Amino acid sequence: MKLSSLIILLTICLLIAGCGRSSEAPDTGSMEYAQWLDIEHCEGYTSVTVKNPWKPGAVLQTYCLVPRGNAVPDSIDGTVVNVPLQSALVYSSVHGGVIKELGALQSITGVCDVQYFDMDEIKRGVEEGRIVDAGNSMQPTTERIVQLNPDAIILSPFQNGGYGALTSLGTPIIECADYMENTPLGRAEWIKLFGELYCCRAAADSIFANVVKQYGTIKAIADNVTARPKVISETLTGGVWFVPGGDSYMAHLYADAGAEYPWSDDTSTGSLSLSFEQVYAAAHDADIWLIKSLQPMTYDEFAAQYPLNSKFKAFQQRGVYQCPTLNTTLYRDFPFHPEVLLREYVRIFHPDKLPEPTQYFMPMTDGE
Repeated sequence: MKLSSLIILLTICLLIAGCGRSSEAPDTGSMEYAQWLDIEHCEGYTSVTVKNPWKPGAVLQTYCLVPRGNAVPDSIDGTVVNVPLQSALVYSSVHGGVIKELGALQSITGVCDVQYFDMDEIKRGVEEGRIVDAGNSMQPTTERIVQLNPDAIILSPFQNGGYGALTSLGTPIIECADYMENTPLGRAEWIKLFGELYCCRAAADSIFANVVKQYGTIKAIADNVTARPKVISETLTGGVWFVPGGDSYMAHLYADAGAEYPWSDDTSTGSLSLSFEQVYAAAHDADIWLIKSLQPMTYDEFAAQYPLNSKFKAFQQRGVYQCPTLNTTLYRDFPFHPEVLLREYVRIFHPDKLPEPTQYFMPMTDGE
């Protein structure tokens, strides 16, 4: 599925302290949860270092954020970015959403993969010609980007990925590796990078502090449950079943929501590629089954999609929950607000603890 594969969300940044220090001992914005991002406030600029998640110990990018209109300090070493950004080409609605939350939506003057932006303001801007459609993110239209001349290009890096002609434009490419974080709060803390890019540090810090508070409150509810349902997710696609690794972002969410996860002992931070037989052996007795689909399905349709789906306990006892991705903003909302998805999971796993209607996932029905 294009939508789910595209939105596997994005980002691992570690900002290393490679900047000249002020005599007044500037504060260091060391991350509490994000392992790939660090920020240091120096005299006259802010240094941001993004670590390479695929090469431990290596640096992916170093950025020097200089207030717009100020002279660039001689001591800096890294890609200079004038802030606040006034014009940005944004590749993902995930990042578009956080820019909007920080009150800087007007800075998005160009996008890639506009069909995946579930933001009316962006779609309307493209239709009216105020926002440039730069085409497919894998092969963006360079001519349109040159004409746009943005202050920066904000995208998600991929292992061994390159940017082709974009690297010759001289435009700073902000590599947001937030999707590579393996904990929910680690990924959410990347909002602090956007706070620096848009010179709204206080707002970003406040939003993140509220996320941490709410996440902790909901997690405390799940920590006190006496029974933990067994949970699986996703479905067989093209002969392969991709499940979250045991040390992945989603596995941590399941645990924090009070669920038992069949692959919790696994140490992978990404996805595991399994066969149907492997999944069935480990999770045929799962109580809850979480799936994403473009449109809602009935149990009959789900079984018709792959007959052996009906062999799972969750199917037989009507414990399948589906998220119709075309009708929700799940992919845009949860990366920077994991408390939203955590609350959703607790509602499903422990409805007695949070007896509220679900927002993204709905129980699969038998149809008419």
